[in-house]
Amino acid sequence: MIKFKKYYPDEFRKLRNAGRVSSKCLDYIEDKIKPGITTQNIDEMCVKFLHKHNAYSAPLFYRGFPKSICTSVNHVVCHGIPSNKTLNEGDIVNVDVTSLVEGYHGDTSRTFCVGKVSVKAKNLVKITKEALDRSIKILKPGVHLGNIGNEIQTYVEKKGYSVVRDFCGHGVGKEFHEEPNILHYGKNGTGPKLQEGMVFTIEPMINAGKHETKVLNDGWTAVTKDKSLSAQFEHTVGITNNGCEIFTLS
Repeated sequence: MIKFKKYYPDEFRKLRNAGRVSSKCLDYIEDKIKPGITTQNIDEMCVKFLHKHNAYSAPLFYRGFPKSICTSVNHVVCHGIPSNKTLNEGDIVNVDVTSLVEGYHGDTSRTFCVGKVSVKAKNLVKITKEALDRSIKILKPGVHLGNIGNEIQTYVEKKGYSVVRDFCGHGVGKEFHEEPNILHYGKNGTGPKLQEGMVFTIEPMINAGKHETKVLNDGWTAVTKDKSLSAQFEHTVGITNNGCEIFTLS
């Protein structure tokens, strides 16, 4: 049986504060992501923003991760490491920020379009965001975990896309990663039921091609095996007595 930590109203307040910092950080960089910027530039801007708001980067040195945020470009699915790589017109880039504020984590990500992108890329980003939004709308006590993945999988596969299976959402709060794991595919009516006080991320990674991925030699960067585009959006949510609260809402 899956054990999960129950969070209480005062802790929801702290989770809300952490989530707000992370979402505002993404708001801050949005109009700065243009052709010519490097992913290292984005990392540096996010670090300055977090420090200005009395927050720390949770990913920095977590299990050896070398940077403060993740930047995943085009066919990179997740955990891309910021570098001197320049973003070009037509790229898409997911920026994943997790702030640590007063001992609580706020984990969120968005996929940004760099300049004018192709219709194919724009549609992938749009559908990925819609899949996340649709899965959040069903959240309330008593809903099975499998329903979350089913909502995402059913929606994106009808649109001709695939759901990454090698990575998932997770419980989050005082620890960066807690129980339960949140799969982005599945069957309705399966898995444990949601309960008030649960806090977790939903972060679907959706591919334009097949769902298979591989991790590069750096031990972190996950890419699509077929080199197809991949997009991701992520929110941290808490289950309330009659629904849910999105802690990382912009």
